[in-house]
Amino acid sequence: MFKTRKVVIVGAGHVGSHVALALIQSGEADDIVLIDILKEKAIGQALDLDDCVSGSLCGKDVSIRAGSYEELHDADIMVMAFGRSRRPGETRLDMFDDSIKMANEVVSHLKQVDFRGIMISISNPADIICEYIRRQMDWQPSRCFCTGTSLETYRLLRVLSKATGYSRRSIHGFCMGEHGNSSFIVWSRIFIGGKPFLQLRRERPVLAEISLEDLQTQVKKAGDIEIDGKGCTEFGIANVAKMLISAIFHDQKLVWPCSTLLRGEYGQHDVAAGVPCVIGKNGVEEKIAQHCRNGTLSNASYLRGLSAHDNGFRNAQHAPSVSTV
Repeated sequence: MFKTRKVVIVGAGHVGSHVALALIQSGEADDIVLIDILKEKAIGQALDLDDCVSGSLCGKDVSIRAGSYEELHDADIMVMAFGRSRRPGETRLDMFDDSIKMANEVVSHLKQVDFRGIMISISNPADIICEYIRRQMDWQPSRCFCTGTSLETYRLLRVLSKATGYSRRSIHGFCMGEHGNSSFIVWSRIFIGGKPFLQLRRERPVLAEISLEDLQTQVKKAGDIEIDGKGCTEFGIANVAKMLISAIFHDQKLVWPCSTLLRGEYGQHDVAAGVPCVIGKNGVEEKIAQHCRNGTLSNASYLRGLSAHDNGFRNAQHAPSVSTV
C-alpha cells in the first residue's frame, strides 16, 4: 500500500520556505505542511510554493498547505526552522535567549500532540536548541537530531573545490563540532578521488602551497559574509535538510555529520555536537567514530555555551510569539 510521505515544517520564513521548495523540486515529499505563528504568512508562503508545483524539476505533484500542530499526528518528519535571522556581528550563541523563548512556545504545542516521527532541527544555536527540545519532550536521541556541521561541510567542499580545481563531488570530507565558528575540519579524513588530501599535498607542490588555515577561515567566515551581505542564510541549509529527509525516506544509511547526543564518544557526555552519523529510516542509527587528537572532541566554545545556559534551559520564559528565519 502506498504511504504518503508527510513533512511538517515549523517556521515559514527564509529557511522553512526553502526547505519546502527543495522538497517540491526533488519530489521527496508528498504532503508538506507549514506552521508559523504568523498564520497569514504561512498561508501566503504555502500558496506561493503551490504555484511552483506545476513546473517542479521532478515533474511530480505534491500537496502543500499551511496548517496547525495537529498535522503532526500522522507526520513522518518535522523540521524545526523557527527563529529570527542572525544579525551582523552576532554569533549563533548570541541568539540563545530569543531562541529558547521561541522553543518553549513550540514545545507547549508539541506536548499537546502525539508526534511519533523524526525531528530534524535547524533553528540556531542549532546544537543547543535541538538538544533542549529533545530533553523537554523526552524523545530518544535517534529520532531527534540537528543539521549540525552539515552546512560547514557543504562550505568545505565548495572551498576545497575552488582551491584545488577538483569537482566537489570527487572530494570527501567533513567538519565536526558545533555549528558555528568553533567547528573544525578533520583534515586527516579528507579524500580526493579516494586519496588522502594530506598525502596529495606532499606529492604535489601546487597543493602544498594551499594554506590549510586559510581554508578553515573561509569555511568559518562564510556564514558571516552571507549574513552581512543579505541578512540570512537559506539555500545551502535547505538542501541539507532535503538531503537528510531523502536519507530517512529511502533508508539510505547516509554517513553524514549531524548533531546528536554524545554518550562518551570523543570523551564527551550528555552534550550534543556534530559528528559523523548513519542516517536511515530510524533517524540517527549509528555514530561513526573518528580519530581526533587525544581521542577527544575539544569543542570548547560549544561546551561553554551549553554549560553557561544550563540554568536558562530550566528558567526560560514562554515566548510571546514564534518568528521565522
